[in-house]
Amino acid sequence: MIILTGVSGFIGSCLLTALNQSGYEREVVVVDDFYKLYKDKNTDDKSVREWMHRDIFLDWFEKSTQKVDFVLHLGARTDTTLMDVSVFDDLNLNYSKRIWKVCATRQIPLIYASSAATYGDGTKGFDDDHSKIEILSPLNPYGDSKHQFDVWALAQLEKPPFWIGCKFFNVYGPNEYHKGRMASVIFHTFLQIKNTGGMKLFKSHRPDYADGHQSRDFIYVKDVLDMILHLMDNQQVESGIYNFGTGKARTFLDLAKSTFAALDTTESISYIDTPEDIRDSYQYFTEANMEKMSKAGYNKPFMTLEDGVDDYVRNFLKKGRYY
Repeated sequence: MIILTGVSGFIGSCLLTALNQSGYEREVVVVDDFYKLYKDKNTDDKSVREWMHRDIFLDWFEKSTQKVDFVLHLGARTDTTLMDVSVFDDLNLNYSKRIWKVCATRQIPLIYASSAATYGDGTKGFDDDHSKIEILSPLNPYGDSKHQFDVWALAQLEKPPFWIGCKFFNVYGPNEYHKGRMASVIFHTFLQIKNTGGMKLFKSHRPDYADGHQSRDFIYVKDVLDMILHLMDNQQVESGIYNFGTGKARTFLDLAKSTFAALDTTESISYIDTPEDIRDSYQYFTEANMEKMSKAGYNKPFMTLEDGVDDYVRNFLKKGRYY
């Protein structure tokens, strides 16, 4: 039996599809806040063993004697603009600690979602070397909650037999229709172009970056799924915290141009001020160091930004399809 938390979310729902395609159909217990009906389409027509609400899952997990072969803990509050630390303490930090403790006690392999938001403004690098984790300075409570759990996990004497913390960089792809403001820039670019014929990117508020040249390590969700499945199948690799990016930063201007190309539409790009509520915590550059993942045996080429955006736009967004 496999447990997958956060199944109604973007990456979680895509991972359920990948698990189903890999032969895990009636073996997955899925966990989420199933009262949020606007996410329902993310899990339509997918095979599971049992649906379990997140409010009852922890008590069940701590008391259950059923054999669990793997835990994939992707459930989290991911709003980078929310400033209520107590929400992140409950849903990201303490919830994850309880899952970890059960996995350690019962020796269940664990993969959990961390975030590149833990790297803050990037001045301390984007290296997943454990010796450099504790010095990181996230820019918002969401990133700090993920950072705190990473630091806590590394300090534990009792650990799962195999565990991976996934520092997800800028993941994009199908099944993010519900995310609103937190959806990827590709999603918002698609909507703006469809509705207005153009795209407004954020201006740079730093002299060392031209408008539109803010850069991120954008990674297509299908590559993320491949990496997770690779690690599930290769538990002899070193446990620890791993970057999940491509290792190559690309500009928001590149992203916008790729979206126009996928829509077969003439480019029309302008610039607006970055909203003041996120301006101080805005990352201008992210680029994952992917050496550790390569040493773990994952050497499959990543999709280029152009190819990933093309697949996402043409095969999902234009058709309103889910993965």
